[in-house]
Amino acid sequence: MSPPAPHPRTHPGLAGGVASGVAAGALWGLVFLAPQLLPDFGALQQSVARYLAYGVLALALLVPRWRRATAPLGKAEWRALVALSLLGNLLYFVLLASAIHAAGGAATALIVGLVPVVVTVAGVRRHHASGPRLRALAGPCVLSVLGMALVAVDAVRAGRGLSSDAASSIGGLACAVGALVSWSAYSVGNARWLERRPDISSRDWSLLTGVATGGLALLLAPLALLWDASAHEPGAWLRLLGISSALALFASVVGNAFWNAASRRLPLSLAGQMIVFETLFALLYGFLWEWRLPGLLEIAAIACLLGGVLWCAALHAPAQAPAHAG
Repeated sequence: MSPPAPHPRTHPGLAGGVASGVAAGALWGLVFLAPQLLPDFGALQQSVARYLAYGVLALALLVPRWRRATAPLGKAEWRALVALSLLGNLLYFVLLASAIHAAGGAATALIVGLVPVVVTVAGVRRHHASGPRLRALAGPCVLSVLGMALVAVDAVRAGRGLSSDAASSIGGLACAVGALVSWSAYSVGNARWLERRPDISSRDWSLLTGVATGGLALLLAPLALLWDASAHEPGAWLRLLGISSALALFASVVGNAFWNAASRRLPLSLAGQMIVFETLFALLYGFLWEWRLPGLLEIAAIACLLGGVLWCAALHAPAQAPAHAG
């Protein structure tokens, strides 16, 4: 039986929560460079390597205080950590990579780009008495969707990652919808558990998630090796190890800790909008990687994405004022 629903929260740390969400997006955006840095390895191999490294690193950081960190956890919490690890890490990234490969990056960006809208709607339904109504948040949600649509249109015009096979495209679109559902469920469920267990720090929850994710990745390791049995040079394996370890540290350990802090400090209807910063920073890193300036469509997309977040934050700001009144 799940714990009783908590009382509606106040969110006095609006600025700190937004800053944490931006930091999480900046670190998560690094993940989009991995396929370009590791072209010799498939999506499943990259995901398993990264999350194995995440699990090892998280376990190493927790070992000195394992008993204290795990003492508050019961069977329900461990089940939740495993489910969240599957939804927000392994399953999401495998579905996302499969969608990009089969349906192309443009269509995938359009569908997965609906995550902020889905999470925002879930947040409004959950905290309808203590935050803006859904009608008021329609504008920011439309701007976010428009920004993602412009990203997809730009990818179509540039001819990046398009699939010409109908069956492959349909399967890819199904994977994209699965990725949308998976990450939305993770975001809502993670925020709910952070709210129920305020005695567990955001950092510890991230590390405990890492341990659970590492365990799941270990189970998938044989499949990842069998899936692509092609031989790789020792240098390629070392590059996979180095990049996976860097992503595990920055994107998973530190990035997830920032996201947990944002989820604790922000209402879910605003936290959902923070997800667009992953896309924004992924675009920025892409420009730096390709050493070019953004085009007009990309500038418009960035303006829409930023506008949606700022608009959503402004709608939540009046609700914060009473918390600071002295």
